[in-house]
Amino acid sequence: MESISEDPRAHPGRSFLVSDVSRRHAIKAIAGAVGAITLGSTAAATAVPADALRTFEIGEFHVDVSRKQISVRHKGTPGRSLWQSTTSQPFLAIGIGNADFREHGNPLGSFDITDTISSRYLFSEIDTVEQVGDSSIAVRGARAAANSTIGFCIAFNAVSENQLQFIITPEGDVADSCNRIFLNYACSADEAFFGFGQQLTYFNQKGNVIPIIVQEHGIGRGLPLVTQLVDLLYDGAGGNSFITEAPVPQYITSELRSLFLENKEYSIFDMRAADHVAVKLFSGSMTGRIIFGSTPLDLIQEYTSYCGRVRALPAWAHEGVIVATEGGSGAVNALLAKLTDAGVPLVGLWIQDWSGTKSTPAGHQVLWNWQLSSELYPDWDQIVEKLAGLGARMFIYINPFLVPVSCDSTKRDDCPRDLYQEALGKGYLVKQHGEAFTYINSSIRAGMIDLSNPDARLWIKQVIKDEMIGKARASGWMGDFGEALPFDADLHQGADPHFWHNHYPEAWARVQREAIDETGRADDFMFWNRSGFSRSPTYSTAGWLGDQLQTWDEFDGIKTAVVGLLSGGISGFSILHSDIGGFVAAELKDYPVIARSKELLMRWMELNAFTALFRTHEGLIPSISAQIDTDAETLSHLARFALVYKSLALYRQMLVEEASKLGHPLARHLFLHYPDDPNVHELRYQYLLGPDFLIAPVLDEGADSVSVYLPAGNWIHLWSGANYSSNGKRIQIAAPLGQPGVFFKEGSDAGAELVRKLRELKIL
Repeated sequence: MESISEDPRAHPGRSFLVSDVSRRHAIKAIAGAVGAITLGSTAAATAVPADALRTFEIGEFHVDVSRKQISVRHKGTPGRSLWQSTTSQPFLAIGIGNADFREHGNPLGSFDITDTISSRYLFSEIDTVEQVGDSSIAVRGARAAANSTIGFCIAFNAVSENQLQFIITPEGDVADSCNRIFLNYACSADEAFFGFGQQLTYFNQKGNVIPIIVQEHGIGRGLPLVTQLVDLLYDGAGGNSFITEAPVPQYITSELRSLFLENKEYSIFDMRAADHVAVKLFSGSMTGRIIFGSTPLDLIQEYTSYCGRVRALPAWAHEGVIVATEGGSGAVNALLAKLTDAGVPLVGLWIQDWSGTKSTPAGHQVLWNWQLSSELYPDWDQIVEKLAGLGARMFIYINPFLVPVSCDSTKRDDCPRDLYQEALGKGYLVKQHGEAFTYINSSIRAGMIDLSNPDARLWIKQVIKDEMIGKARASGWMGDFGEALPFDADLHQGADPHFWHNHYPEAWARVQREAIDETGRADDFMFWNRSGFSRSPTYSTAGWLGDQLQTWDEFDGIKTAVVGLLSGGISGFSILHSDIGGFVAAELKDYPVIARSKELLMRWMELNAFTALFRTHEGLIPSISAQIDTDAETLSHLARFALVYKSLALYRQMLVEEASKLGHPLARHLFLHYPDDPNVHELRYQYLLGPDFLIAPVLDEGADSVSVYLPAGNWIHLWSGANYSSNGKRIQIAAPLGQPGVFFKEGSDAGAELVRKLRELKIL
C-alpha cells in the first residue's frame, strides 16, 4: 500500500475518491466503441510486434505505435513530435486510491491532500492497435494482476483538423474499482511550460508541480513571515506559489506543444523531471486533447475553440475608470464630487456595500443578502441618475453565499427578504453531513447556493434580475468567490462534488451570464469573476486576479498581477485585470502592518492603464491604505492614467473583438509574438498589449528606472520619442512616477494615434 501525502507547499488541494460511476462508464463506452466496431468488421485487432513501428493516419494526424511507445505528429509539420510517451519508465499506470482531505483556512477554501494508493498497475508495453475508418484508433495493453487481469485502452479520435482527443480507460476484472490515472510523456530538458490558468508567481512552470484545483490563492503565498503568521492565525490560509482561484489543466510549451484535459476532477501536473511530464488524475478515466498549431497564437485559438471565448466588452467600458466606493450615500456623493472636480473620466462607481452592512466582531462587513439597502443608500436612484448624467454607470457586488437576516420584529413590514431562509426552505443550499454547509469568512457564517440544483440556479438568477438589474439598476458587478465547495458536500440528487468542485466557478459565471442575456440588452452589461476553470471564458465577461497583498513582492503583491495576466492569457482568460492598489491590508493593535503607500497605489494605476479594465479598490482596511482621493496628487494621477487608458479605447476595442473571435489575450507574454527568441521564456514582469505596445511597469519601491528586454525590431519610447533598435537586448530606461516603461513598434498606427491623443491632452 502506498500512502502519498501531497505536500501542501508544493501542490495543495484536497484529493478524493471519484464516485461518478455513470460518467466513467459513459467515457468507457466511447473509448470501447472503437474496438467494438473494429472487432465486428473484417479487420481484427492488430498485434504489435517487438521493435516494429506502424504509422496510423487519423484525420490530419499521424500516430506512430510500437511495442514500447506512442508518438503523435501532424501532417502540417510531419517531422515535429507533438506528443510522445516515455520509454525510460512505464508510460501509464492505473491505480486504486482513497484520499483523505481537509478543507481549511479563514476564509474557507483551501485544501490539503493525503492520498493512499492501495494498488497501482504499471504499463510499459502495447499489445494491440485497432483502427476504425479515418478518424479513430484504439491502443491496448494488459497484464496479470492478483487472480485477475488489468488492461488499458487509449482511444485516439481526430475531433477536428488540429485537435486529437485521447481517452484512457482501464479494462479487465478490476477496471470498475480503478480511480487513478497516471500518464507519463516526454519533454525536453530545456522545454518551457506556460499556462495552467491564472498562475501568479511563475510564468515558466518547468521544474514545478501544479495542482489543478480551484481554491483560495492564499494570503502571502510564501512571502516570509507573512505566510507563516497567516497560517498560524487563520488555519493554514497562507497558501503558496502554485495555487490559484482559476487553474486550468492546459499548457503551451516553448516547442509549440500543447495539451489539455477535459476532466474537471482534480489533477496534478509534475514537471520536475528533465525528460518527462507526469500527470496524475483523480478519476477512473482520462480525456484530453493534443493540439497542433504553427504559432503560439494558433494554439490559443485552437484551445479556445474548445473552452469558449469571452464576448467583446461594451464600448463604454473603455472610456475611463470604475471607481470603488462605499460607506453610504454621503460618502459616495462626496467622492463623486471630487472625481468630477478633478476631471477624472468615469465609467462608473462600484459600490460593494450596496446590500448593506452587518456589524460583526471583525467590524462592519457587507451583508450577503442581495437586495438594495435603503437604509444605507436612501437616495440610490438619484445617484444612479447622477451617474447617467455623467455618462457613467452603477456597479455592485454579489457572491454565491447567503447570510441570515436579523430584523426587528416590531417593524416586520420594513424587513427585506431573508434570502438565506428562503433558499434553505426550498432546499437550495449546499449540504454537508445532512445539514446546510456553513461557509466561514472571518466572523461571517453563510450558506452556499447549490448550483447543481437547476431550480436553485433559476432562483438565484431571478434574484440577480429582480434585485440587482431591476431594483438596483446595476450595469454590472463583481461576481466574487466560488472556490469553497467541499468535496464531501451533499449535492442535488447525488451530484458528484468531486466533479462539481472545479465546475462550480463555471456554473456561477453561467448563472450571471444568463441573467444579463435574458434582459435582451446583454451588451449593456459586464461582470468580472475571481474563480474560474476551463470553460469560464464561455460565460464570464471578464476576470480579475483575486486579492493581492498591498505590497511590492513577487509572492502575493503587485508583481503577481502581471504574471497572472500572462499565464491566464495562455489559458483562454483573454480579458483580465487586477484591483488597482491590491486588496489585502493588515493592522496589529491599530498599527498598519500591510498597507499600500501612495507610491504603490500610483504605480498600480500605471500598470492597469495598459490592461483590459481600469478599476480601483479601497482595499480590505481603507482607513490605513492610500486612496485615490488621499490628496490632490493621487487624484491627479488617477485622472492622468484614466485618460491614458481612455486614449487606447479604439485599439483595445480592436483587441477585445479579436479576443471574442480568436481567443487571443489582450495582455500577451512576449513568447506569443517572439516564440523563436529563447530570451523571453523567463520574462515575468513585462508584456505586450496586443502586438503593438511593450509595457514594462515599475514594480519596485523607490525605483525611477526599469529594466526592459526589447525583442528584435525598432521600438519607440512613448514618453521621450527615442527610437531603440534591437536584435534582442536589455536596456535600462528612465521611469519616473507617471512614466512607466512603455514602447510601441516603429510604424505602428496605434502607437502614433496614442501619441497624438496624449499630446492633445497635454500628457505628452
